[in-house]
Amino acid sequence: MSDGTERRTAAPHVTVVGLGRMGVAIAAALLDAGYAVTVWNRSPGKDDALVERGAVRSISLARAVAAGPLVLAALVDSASVREAFGPVGEALRGRTLVNLANSSPDQARELADWAAGHGIDYLDGAMMALPETVGTDDAFFLYSGSERAFTTYGGELEVMASAHYFGADPGAAEVHDLAVLSTGYAALTGFLHAVALLEPSGTDPEAFAPLAARWLRGMAAFLPELAQEAGTRSYGDGVSTVDLNRAAVHSLLRLGADHGVAGDVHEPLRALLDRRAAEGHGGDSFSSVLELMRPAPLV
Repeated sequence: MSDGTERRTAAPHVTVVGLGRMGVAIAAALLDAGYAVTVWNRSPGKDDALVERGAVRSISLARAVAAGPLVLAALVDSASVREAFGPVGEALRGRTLVNLANSSPDQARELADWAAGHGIDYLDGAMMALPETVGTDDAFFLYSGSERAFTTYGGELEVMASAHYFGADPGAAEVHDLAVLSTGYAALTGFLHAVALLEPSGTDPEAFAPLAARWLRGMAAFLPELAQEAGTRSYGDGVSTVDLNRAAVHSLLRLGADHGVAGDVHEPLRALLDRRAAEGHGGDSFSSVLELMRPAPLV
C-alpha cells in the first residue's frame, strides 16, 4: 500500500486533509474529474471508500502534504487547522494551502501570516454548499488571499464548486461568507416563525414548505432591484414601500401575539420600519431601511 508519497497516475495531484462529509465529497469530486488524490484523516477508516476509488492513503500528515503542490484543508475550524498543520509547516514550504475550515476573518488573516512565515502560498476558502451539492452547479465557494494560488489552481477549485475570488485580504472570503449567511439565516428563521404561526391551523410544515420556497424564489429575483437601490441610495421609485411593509409586519406580529407565537424574529424589523416612517420616509422603498444599518463614518 502506498504511503502517500507516490502518484498512481500522471494526473494533477491534490491532497485533501480532513475527511468529514465535506472532505469526502471534495475528494470524490476530484477523483471523478481525473485528479490524483492523496487523503489523510486523523481518525482511521474514513478513507476506505475513497481508497477503493483510487485515492492514495497517507500514513502521516507530513507525507500527505509532501505528495503534491496543492493541499486542501477540509477541517472543522481554524483551531484544528493550526493544530494539524503547525508541526508540518516546513513540509508545506513552497506549496499552496487552501483553508476550507470554518474561520473568522481575523483567524483567516492569522493563518495567512503563519503561512507566509513558512513560505506557504495561502488561500482562504468559505464553502457555500452541502456535501451532496459539491461538484454540482448548486455549490459555490468563496476565496481570498493569494491571487497566484487562485489563478494557478482555478481548475481544481472549479471542480469542487463555482469559485469566486474577493481579493488579497485573506479575511475577505469569510466576511462575504458571513454576509451570505446573514441572508440565509433571516430566511430560515422567518420560515420557522411561519411554521409556528400555522401550527394552530393544523397546517403541516411539509405542505407549507413548497409555498414558502416559491415565495423565496420570487424574493431572490427581487434582489438585483434591491441592490441597485441600495448601491445608488435612490429610494424614491420603489414599488415596495416602507409603509406597505410596515403594515404587513405589524399584522404579522399581531397574529403571532394572538396565538402566543414569539415575535423575536420580526420585532427588530418592525422597529426599523417604524423609525424610518417616523423620520418621514414611509413612501421610500423598503431598501431604504439600509440607511438605519449603515456603519457610522470614520472620523
